[in-house]
Amino acid sequence: MVALIKTLQVILALSLLIALHELGHFTFAKLFGIRVDKFFLFFDAGGFKLFSTKESRWFTRLFPKAAESETEYGIGWLPLGGYCKICGMVDESMDMESLRREPQPYEFRTKPAWQRLLVMFGGVLFNFISAIVFFSIILGINGQSYIANEGSCIYVNDLAYEMGFRTGDQILRFDDYVPENFGMLQADLARRGTRKATVLRGADTLDIWIDQSMIGEVLSSPGMFSLALPMVVDSVPEESLNASAGLVHGDRIIAVNGECAPYLQDSRALLEACAGRDAELTVVRGADTLAICAAVDSLGRIGIYTLLPGLRTKEYTILTAVPAGCRYTFTTIRDYIRDLRLVATPSTQAYKSVGSFIAIGQAFPSTWDWTEFFYLLGLLSVMLGVMNLIPIPGLDGGHILFTLYEMVTGRKPSDRFMAAAQLVGMAILLGLMFLAFGNDISRLIK
Repeated sequence: MVALIKTLQVILALSLLIALHELGHFTFAKLFGIRVDKFFLFFDAGGFKLFSTKESRWFTRLFPKAAESETEYGIGWLPLGGYCKICGMVDESMDMESLRREPQPYEFRTKPAWQRLLVMFGGVLFNFISAIVFFSIILGINGQSYIANEGSCIYVNDLAYEMGFRTGDQILRFDDYVPENFGMLQADLARRGTRKATVLRGADTLDIWIDQSMIGEVLSSPGMFSLALPMVVDSVPEESLNASAGLVHGDRIIAVNGECAPYLQDSRALLEACAGRDAELTVVRGADTLAICAAVDSLGRIGIYTLLPGLRTKEYTILTAVPAGCRYTFTTIRDYIRDLRLVATPSTQAYKSVGSFIAIGQAFPSTWDWTEFFYLLGLLSVMLGVMNLIPIPGLDGGHILFTLYEMVTGRKPSDRFMAAAQLVGMAILLGLMFLAFGNDISRLIK
């Protein structure tokens, strides 16, 4: 059931985003009087179509005029994207026959370069606008909650320890950048190519120099910086085993059975060792240190709610949610470009993190959550837009690059050159697709 829910979310999300992307091309083409032959979700490779407004008989019976429309709308069988076949343009269809005919005023190739540039950029533009809409909706409804980095301490894993970080450190700066969101510390360390981390350790301020050869390990080692949580009691539920043990709001547990446990993470193993028995807790209450006997259940829990320090929430109105959504979108675009830079740097081994539909599916929650769904829509919309700006023939970025070349030099690349470039681009994209699927399969096996 979980797999089905994730699959449905992936299909719905990608279908919507691909349709929005192609709608961008379609809208600008129509605006400039360019004929659009096809508008398809997924590819109709080999001419096989799941649905067509011109060839599906049940549809043409219901809407006979649809067969006379200049544009064929449909759904292909190969779920690897979608396309908008613009008349007079070298694209994924590789329809060179139509380009051998005399150019017509309604064709893409006869339009001014600036119009062709906008047609090509339209898909990316619609993706970015869509991301702004999705993020604005989330921020307007739920606001933005995050754990502030200021005043928060890290709990390190083995990699962070090897790099020089210690549990209890407060990260003040990465080079000259002051992190605000604790949850983004590890990503910021990698994305920004950090050379020096400045931390507060006790009363001392220290500089930790980052070994750039370890950035690849940073990318593949989740949980490098966990939030070091002091075990401070928020409340004790009435149904808790320790409802009458004497624990009150504000108590800080610092040891279990005499063994030091300054943070919640330290106490877990100690409490699990006492599962089903009583444990003596050393508790700091104000200026006093107390010993309290507490019952531990079979799962190693004592039945208390702890305080979560540093949680901040920004609330937005309808008017302020839109500019906040714009800022969030531009920040996400900037961060994703930094991610791609890491992927393109072999020494970081970030290419091993490239994923396909399988990785996308794993990002979706196992139960339907509209907030999470809209957030992932915004994130995927940014990713789709940025990826399409990469100047590879076959992507919008390749067409944009050639059009800009024409606008600067006054020389238009020939149709033969564009066809050859398209084939090269498709080969590159297939290689990237195999890399993504290979990474996903490798992760599943591991």
